[in-house]
Amino acid sequence: MPEFQAFFKSGPMSQSVPIKNPFHKLEGYNCFGCSPDNHLGLRMHFRMEGDQVLCDWEPEGHLQGWVGVLHGGIQATLMDEIASWFVFVKLKTAGVTSKMEVKLLKQVKMDKAPFRLRATLLEMRRNIAVIKVELFMNDGILGAESLMHYYTFPPALAHEKLYYPGIEYFIPVNQTDKEQE
Repeated sequence: MPEFQAFFKSGPMSQSVPIKNPFHKLEGYNCFGCSPDNHLGLRMHFRMEGDQVLCDWEPEGHLQGWVGVLHGGIQATLMDEIASWFVFVKLKTAGVTSKMEVKLLKQVKMDKAPFRLRATLLEMRRNIAVIKVELFMNDGILGAESLMHYYTFPPALAHEKLYYPGIEYFIPVNQTDKEQE
């Protein structure tokens, strides 16, 4: 654990802002990636630091593929989920995955948890967000990376069709103001 903390220690300019999950009271909400009540799911939690969204995540044993290795499909799901939360809080809307380019670079060993996921916007092409996601093991080794392409909706349509409640339900208003200063 000390290696993890040393490698990923935030810099002095970096303020970590926890992201709330506003969907937990939505009837029928049982997301495999982020529902805290889905006991078979990933139960991811997120935070913002600067222009990135981060998640430190600990796997459960039933999520391994080969002996001691995190299943590649779970790695892709982790990267897809954090990209979605990036759209929620950084682009202040909702969207859907339109394309995933996943590279499994190293075996992501279960005993190298907790893992850190980091999402960053590479570019916007009209309403398509291209988000780079990296998955690191606790020794700082990059195990997987992806380019996630998200079709983003105008905020009014995101609210109507995808239950997007607005940025203030993810992050207190005073925190989003500090981000922009």
